[in-house]
Amino acid sequence: MYDVIIVGGGPAGATAAEDLARSGHLVALLDRAGRIKPCGGAIPPRLIADFDIPEEQIVARIRTARMISPTGRKVDIPIENGFVGMVDREHFDEFLRCRAARAGAERVTGTYRRIERDGEGVRVIYRDKATGEERSLSTRLVIGADGARSGVARDEVPGGDRIPYVVAYHEIIEAPGAVGDYDPTRCDVVYDGRISPDFYGWVFPHGASASVGMGSMQREVDLKQATAALRAASGLTECRTIRREGAPIPLKPLERWDNGRDVVLAGDAAGVVAPSSGEGIYYAMVGGRVAATAAAACLTSGRVKDLRLARHLFMREHKTVFRVLASMQNAYYRSDERRERFVSLCHDVDVQRLTFEAYMNKKLVRARPMAHLKIGIKNLAHLARLVPPAHT
Repeated sequence: MYDVIIVGGGPAGATAAEDLARSGHLVALLDRAGRIKPCGGAIPPRLIADFDIPEEQIVARIRTARMISPTGRKVDIPIENGFVGMVDREHFDEFLRCRAARAGAERVTGTYRRIERDGEGVRVIYRDKATGEERSLSTRLVIGADGARSGVARDEVPGGDRIPYVVAYHEIIEAPGAVGDYDPTRCDVVYDGRISPDFYGWVFPHGASASVGMGSMQREVDLKQATAALRAASGLTECRTIRREGAPIPLKPLERWDNGRDVVLAGDAAGVVAPSSGEGIYYAMVGGRVAATAAAACLTSGRVKDLRLARHLFMREHKTVFRVLASMQNAYYRSDERRERFVSLCHDVDVQRLTFEAYMNKKLVRARPMAHLKIGIKNLAHLARLVPPAHT
């Protein structure tokens, strides 16, 4: 009988497993082997500090971000007093799972099937990867950290089967140095309806490799063709493709993360990917940590209402940032004219500084109210078309 079974071994599940194991709980981490999520791999300095990520996991440190508009306008934004760290999910996720195992979590390889209950408690039914047979694990609580189309959320949590998502696709390619328009020290973010009509494309360096990809909610978009266009624009067409991956990315946190009984969600399963940016690794790991906190509280107190702590703790710190980013996505991602204005707005030094200060520290910057006022006025001017897109 485990205290907690965690379904899904990505950053959210592995973090929850490590935290619970370190606090003395009996934990099983159920994960499908070999699954790599498509992801640009960007992590902020706060994640590195909060979750004690070793230097060898950081494959690149990016100090410039380039925004590219539909007309080809390029705005290079220096990342002052910090950097964007890059990780390769193939190795990063496995590092987190191994660290959880070293802390005492038991790793189980298989695919979640369902949850059953009887007089003795809760059982997680899974298909064993090695034999193909169904097996079960008994537990007191379950943490569902099994991705955007979570089977645990679908089966157990109201609304868990109706989460909106973007379909993301990327290719990991060999990119050993500066090639064409590709710079191994710079992240490129492409806001162009020909690449994605409602999201964006990216070219993110990973040291000797790079992640090139995009996402869209529109099912008719040819993800592979759009990614090929991104590669061509950066001069990366001839680079060898190492692997290709696709997966859904949720767009909105669920209104409820627990079933009021014995299940709580974490990470993509709870919908915690930042709107506009699509950033998910940091928020997944925070989601794993608060789910572990809620589970530990419930196990200690015996009160199932303590499972609500996961969403409460997360939203208390990050709700405002998510609301601002959602407003920005709704305002600027709807057309190429709006995307052009958004990139034009990125010329503003105050926008640049406040954006990356907020990114690195994961909170809105309140120290410069005049800068916020100026940005608000310029933002309204663009949305009201009072200034041309080229205005800086």
